[in-house]
Amino acid sequence: MQAEGPILNAGAALGYNTTSMSPRRLTPLLLVMMVLAAGPALAQDKGSVNPKPLPPLANPNDPKVAAKELFARKLLPSTGPAHVIGSYTKGCIGGAEQMPLNGGNWQVMRLSRNRNYGHPAMIALIKRLAANAHKDAGWPGILVGDIAQPRGGPALSGHASHQIGLDADIWLTPMPDRRLSREEREEMSAVMMVREDRLDIDPKVFTPSHVLVLRDAAQEPAVQRIFVNAAIKKALCREAKGDRAWLSKIRPWWGHDYHFHIRMRCPPGAGECEGQPSQSEDEGCKASDLAYWFSDGVLHPKPPEVPPKPKPPMTLAQMPAACKAVLRAGDAKR
Repeated sequence: MQAEGPILNAGAALGYNTTSMSPRRLTPLLLVMMVLAAGPALAQDKGSVNPKPLPPLANPNDPKVAAKELFARKLLPSTGPAHVIGSYTKGCIGGAEQMPLNGGNWQVMRLSRNRNYGHPAMIALIKRLAANAHKDAGWPGILVGDIAQPRGGPALSGHASHQIGLDADIWLTPMPDRRLSREEREEMSAVMMVREDRLDIDPKVFTPSHVLVLRDAAQEPAVQRIFVNAAIKKALCREAKGDRAWLSKIRPWWGHDYHFHIRMRCPPGAGECEGQPSQSEDEGCKASDLAYWFSDGVLHPKPPEVPPKPKPPMTLAQMPAACKAVLRAGDAKR
């Protein structure tokens, strides 16, 4: 996720479990750091048309090497069946499936990141969502952002989550009715959906079709959470008609004003997957549910006088032991 990643990194760097964190439990200092950390992501980081390969590590077996350096250098999934290891913010995936770059109703963005890999169930879900966005909302299709690296794990930039192939970012910008060029996929920016004052959506760009796409995603049984900007949650609460049970899966979180983040439950039988607790089935649309997100302290946080020092990056030894085998396994065939 473009916006969520730096925020989660800020929380994780301070030693917090951001995958299950309630925003009301955040200390004022952490809150400020997490909100400020989202700032660079608002620029919609661009990719590279001619990415350069990462240089070899001088000593990849050094236990002090950051795990993100190791996983970022794996350009293909590991051999074997798909299996998820660990949690959304500390784990990996073996036997990942690649999301095809183009489909009848989707296109993958930021190809230079090489983050279009996930659990087969996630890849299948994105394809269904693309078809439903076309059928129900009238979109030509969807633009797919980051899913995971070929073997999951921590990334060099942008995310603390997206490590086990069960997270995916979908742009809130509908896919154009044409094939995008490589340059456009790397440099095109998504459309901001939230008003400048951050209190509501921008009705010029956030339309009833967005409600339908988010509803389609939330009604997928395997989806546990969908993260959106609080202003988008507010709009969904206001605009959703008929069966509104799906709103319980829509969760406000910082950023997410250009895209939404899908998070799937651990697949059946995935004993090494560490999921999140189930959330309340309440719609989350009461004034008291949303008041926190529109408070002055959240919308206009004051920076700390002395920022805390970030923790050192996670090493392979701090990850589930089975992730070592994923890194060492042979490359799957293209």
